[in-house]
Amino acid sequence: MRILVIEDNPKIASALKSGLEEHGFAVDASHTGFEGEELGASEPYDVILLDLMLPDRDGIDVCRNLRRRKVATPIIMLTALSATEEKIDGLDAGADDYLTKPFEFEELLARVRAILRRGEATEARELKCDDLVLDLYTRVASRGEARVELSNKEYALLEYFMRNQNRVLSRAQISEKVWDMNFESTSNVIDVYVSSLRKKVDRGFDRELIHTVKGAGYRFGIIDSSSGI
Repeated sequence: MRILVIEDNPKIASALKSGLEEHGFAVDASHTGFEGEELGASEPYDVILLDLMLPDRDGIDVCRNLRRRKVATPIIMLTALSATEEKIDGLDAGADDYLTKPFEFEELLARVRAILRRGEATEARELKCDDLVLDLYTRVASRGEARVELSNKEYALLEYFMRNQNRVLSRAQISEKVWDMNFESTSNVIDVYVSSLRKKVDRGFDRELIHTVKGAGYRFGIIDSSSGI
């Protein structure tokens, strides 16, 4: 899952980026409203964290402009101002949630998870496929009775696969959701991580879940051998 942080304070932006990356998110950071708006309008983010007080423009204006540009990405506004009027203005501009500084990082994570759950048929904390289970809160994966140890990037890749079961996912789609905007599209990094993940979740089990689709990308899920796929 990919997040955009629009925050003018470099220390806060860096802390948010590092914390979110430790929890498996791909994160881009912008320190100005104009740059943040352009990134938010042009890149496929799952959540935008938007500071209200930016040096070049008001965060409410950025939020309002993104909505005018038909950007539907959920927006959580961050601000040191706690006045009710400020919160109302932000929500009226199109924000989905509001968090007042200073805040606990765990609360931010909880709000991000809540936003990502919206529109899903279930609000369960786990993703499942066959006997593989991924706990979205503890970030622990297990298959059968075995616990699967994952790096941050492997976790992010597995989460993306499990949220898109039985879909053919191209390398471009994977890079957009699991890596940040600095990813080098001509590298073989995705194939390396998929290979590593396959060893951890498929090796030693009767049914493989990660499948290579020649010339197209990868497909995650249970494939009926009689289908010829």
